[in-house]
Amino acid sequence: MSTGDLVLIGDTRLYVEARGDGYPVLVLHGGPGLDHRMFGDYLDPLAADFRLLFVDQRSQGRSDRTPVSTWSLQQMASDVGALAEALGLGRYAVLGHSFGSFVALQHAVDFPAAAAQTIVSGGVPSARYLEHVDRNLEGFEPVELRVQVADSWAREKVVQTDEEVAALLHDQMPFHFADPRDPRIGDYEARTTGAVFSPDVLRHFANLEYGAIEVEGRLPSVVQPVLILVGRHERVCSVEAAEAMAAAIRRAELVVFEHSAHMTFVEENDRYLEVVRDFLARHVA
Repeated sequence: MSTGDLVLIGDTRLYVEARGDGYPVLVLHGGPGLDHRMFGDYLDPLAADFRLLFVDQRSQGRSDRTPVSTWSLQQMASDVGALAEALGLGRYAVLGHSFGSFVALQHAVDFPAAAAQTIVSGGVPSARYLEHVDRNLEGFEPVELRVQVADSWAREKVVQTDEEVAALLHDQMPFHFADPRDPRIGDYEARTTGAVFSPDVLRHFANLEYGAIEVEGRLPSVVQPVLILVGRHERVCSVEAAEAMAAAIRRAELVVFEHSAHMTFVEENDRYLEVVRDFLARHVA
């Protein structure tokens, strides 16, 4: 496979961009409605040791469009295994961040041990852990950013164009950093340009509780090593949710990033890379 290709997985083709060589890691973007560009070049140092396979998930980014009836966490989780088979990967790891972590976790419970290792970055095992988000917003400072973020979420349910997606992401990004005025927000936006957004997918999931993930009762069935990553100042996918996953998954490892909120791979990039590299190195061997 060249740097970027469409890979047939049955009923559709997924766009996959490869970086590096070695043990394969399927990387699943957040959103929904985003694409692999949300990671920018932040994970690229891992390509010195692993083969990073950045995936545009079903009907998103540069991947082919499919019927709305196929847009679900369960189908996207099934796509992970189908893609691994189409690429002839054999043993592989899955790393998902935010909405991508929902897919990675769904894959882990639906297909135990299909991935040899799973990394859940900024995720939850049940939609009930998202109920606190509104309370966190109520206390979010400064007030003008609180209004800005609340408005951006409302717009997700009616978004129509790529430009509108870009605008609402810009407006809500302060909520995802420990410091809402973090100067690295602008740097992140500059390093993730070129994204192909999918407003129809974002609109669909925004009106369905972002996939309404519900796998908490099935976590004991996960048999592979699982790395759970969370920021101490998370306002969306809480430390409480991460701790619940770590307690229920028998081979789980939990790492809390003390100076981060949701954007751990940006806010503490060096440590994020170190933790992921160490986890994979130990368990791949």
